Amino acid sequence: MQQVRARARRDSILEAALRVFARAGYHLASVDAIAREANTSKGGVYFHFPSKETIFLLLLDRAASQLRARAEAAIAAERDPVAKVEAALWTVLDAFSAHRDLARLFLVEGAAAGQRIRERIDALHAEFTQLIRDQLDAAVAAGAIPPIDTALVAQAWFGALNEVVTGWAHADQPSSLPEAFWTLRRLFLRGVGIDPDFGVEPA
Repeated sequence: MQQVRARARRDSILEAALRVFARAGYHLASVDAIAREANTSKGGVYFHFPSKETIFLLLLDRAASQLRARAEAAIAAERDPVAKVEAALWTVLDAFSAHRDLARLFLVEGAAAGQRIRERIDALHAEFTQLIRDQLDAAVAAGAIPPIDTALVAQAWFGALNEVVTGWAHADQPSSLPEAFWTLRRLFLRGVGIDPDFGVEPA
């Protein structure tokens, strides 16, 4: 029972920290503010977490895990190899569009939040780039797209996607992020030899 209570308290602090980070940003957020938001003491926060950075890293990993799970579910729901890639792209844009404060927190604030956080963000970028590459490899193996350097294409796709979402999160008057899907889709598919409207383009 004590373990259940401790886990519930820990989760409550994490949720409170997420709200504080989203409002104030990483640098201006304080452990005191997190403690007040969680209705506990500063010592209560430190009992569960050694530092503000640790809390941010845990929240970052949790958000990335949830996003990856959504993307993998969307991929699994499609049978066509190219549709799987499109589903992953749409899922990422749709998820961030519903949580602009989190996109700003993790993509804008996180990039300037310290070496450990930047290293973790870089590792997550590599994981999502590999997810894209896996789908491209499957599409090549199935003959759905011509043979290509999937590592390079995946890196380019993720870089473009990251720039679009980061710019949207940072903008004072952001445009509709889901609408960007259709432009990115055409750009990405044409880049691998597919006419977005008619399928594989002739060589």
